[in-house]
Amino acid sequence: MSRTLDEAIQAFIDQISARGSALTAKSYGADLAQLALTTDGNFDLSEGVLRKYLREYGITPVTRARKLSCIRSFIKFCRSAGWMDSDPSEGLDAPYRRRDLPKSMSQAQAEGFLEQEPPSKTPLRDRAMLELAYATGMRASEIVGANTSDFDWRNKRLVVRGKGNKERMVMFGDPCHQALQEYLKSERVPDIKSDALFTNGKGDRLSVRTLHNVVRRWAVAFGLPEDVSPHTLRHSFATHLLDGGADLKSVQQLLGHENLATTQIYTHISIDRLRDSVAKSHPRGRSEK
Repeated sequence: MSRTLDEAIQAFIDQISARGSALTAKSYGADLAQLALTTDGNFDLSEGVLRKYLREYGITPVTRARKLSCIRSFIKFCRSAGWMDSDPSEGLDAPYRRRDLPKSMSQAQAEGFLEQEPPSKTPLRDRAMLELAYATGMRASEIVGANTSDFDWRNKRLVVRGKGNKERMVMFGDPCHQALQEYLKSERVPDIKSDALFTNGKGDRLSVRTLHNVVRRWAVAFGLPEDVSPHTLRHSFATHLLDGGADLKSVQQLLGHENLATTQIYTHISIDRLRDSVAKSHPRGRSEK
């Protein structure tokens, strides 16, 4: 072995940091520091040692799954560098992780939510934000981080900078385009520090918290629960696309998901709705009482 465990860990963390993944590097660094404690600093990554590590530090299924993912990434790195010949993590199973289905509005609810009388002192700005959220599935941070220069108004599309500063292209329709244009012409206070699309009365870029407050205010005014959030609009966007026949790969790209499995959770919503439709409407779909 030409490297110590500490040296291998440091090289691995340096590579992640170089890719611009600071949060991942910090998380993996903490996990691998615990692994080094388990092995007393020795480069002994046998299956038995890894199981001991996961028993001691993988207290919950979520934590165990994250630490196992870290271990596998680290071992893959070590093997590619020629520091390990085999993968002792192959026999380790990830714990079952129950994933709650994301909440979404029905299409009728979404339309009524957006078309209601604005419960706001900045109606044009707030409607434009909500139209953009539902039309594109953008994350809250992406919406408030948008600049006017990101938009191709003629083709109704914009460049979005998502997680890891990765860019993707999203499109929007006429209702969103109209709402944005009305806001830009009549209500937007220019940001002298940047090119922020959504600003407050002082011309400063809006915060994610403000966007959350706007969504909640509109939800309550429309009679929806207070826990409706920008994520609800993002989930609704994905679900309604799939309900309309969009393919999963396209939805994945529009949402900015790296892993298709992240997008696949939305298919459960569509299946559940189909099941409910059959149960309520089909003569052989009703349950016997």
